[in-house]
Amino acid sequence: MIRALYNWTLGLAQSPRAIWALAFVAFIESSVFPIPPDILMIPMIIAAPRKAFWIALVATLASVSGGAFGYFIGSAFYESIGLPVLEFYGKTGEFAGFQQRYNEYGAWAVLIAGVTPFPYKVITILSGATGLSLPVFMAASLVARALRFFLIAALLWKFGAPIRDFIERRLGLMFTLAVALLIGGFIAVRYL
Repeated sequence: MIRALYNWTLGLAQSPRAIWALAFVAFIESSVFPIPPDILMIPMIIAAPRKAFWIALVATLASVSGGAFGYFIGSAFYESIGLPVLEFYGKTGEFAGFQQRYNEYGAWAVLIAGVTPFPYKVITILSGATGLSLPVFMAASLVARALRFFLIAALLWKFGAPIRDFIERRLGLMFTLAVALLIGGFIAVRYL
């Protein structure tokens, strides 16, 4: 099923309405869809390098809007679905503690999920369920998604198709390592 979704998403890049398809995929990926918009962005930018930053802007704005929808899902359905499940398992106390810790560091969670391969949709829904400040969530989402999509656009604009393999296979790892180093640096400074 995932392979069929992947192929369908890739086929959208060939469509005359590819930019609208990108906006749609970026929006729904931020809350429910399993295929990242990068799959659509990459062939679009390779085909039209002059539009690289326009494509990145569309992906960013649609993704952040979709993130707001994911936040709404977490916020609106926590009481009716999430809370009864927690009550059934006797875990409401643990969730309250988690909620407090998450909201203290939630901006970092959003930033990390927004640039790494970690599913951003999980964080958007979790942020709504825990009541993370909406302005904090939106600001962190905008920074993270812009960083991710504009870096991809810049690499493809500058180096073209030869860098495609690196982006598809290793850019997520590079983002993850950079975030790990950043967090490690903050932890090291804290304990010095």
